[in-house]
Amino acid sequence: MKNLLKLESLGLFALSIWAYMELFPNQWGTFAWLILAPDLSFLAVVMSKKLGLHAYNLFHHQGIIALGILVGFYWPLPILLQVSIIFMAHSTIDRVLGYGLKLDSFDHTHLGWIGKNKFKNHEQ
Repeated sequence: MKNLLKLESLGLFALSIWAYMELFPNQWGTFAWLILAPDLSFLAVVMSKKLGLHAYNLFHHQGIIALGILVGFYWPLPILLQVSIIFMAHSTIDRVLGYGLKLDSFDHTHLGWIGKNKFKNHEQ
C-alpha cells in the first residue's frame, strides 16, 4: 500500500509540474525560491515541539494546498495559485521520498517511521 501511495504522489507531482509549466511558464526562478519554503514551517519547533509538528503538517497538508489551488484558480488570485502549486509539488515529492505528515515526532509519519527509527521495532 505504501508503494501505491508513493506512486499516486509521483503522479500528483507530475501534474503539479505540468500545471506550473502551463500557467507560469517564465517563472521558474520563483519555483526554485519557494520549492523548499514549506520546510521552513519546521522552525516553529523553536517555540515548542507540538507547534512545530502542527505547523509542518499545516504547510504539507495536500487538502489545504488543493483548496489554495482551487481558490487561486477560480477567484483568480495568481499568487495564491502559484504558491499553492509549488507547495503541492513540494508535498508530493516529500511523500514519494517517504516523508509524510508528522504524528508524535518528526520521524513518525502517517506513512511510517523514517530516519534512524525506521529500523527499530515499533509497536502501533
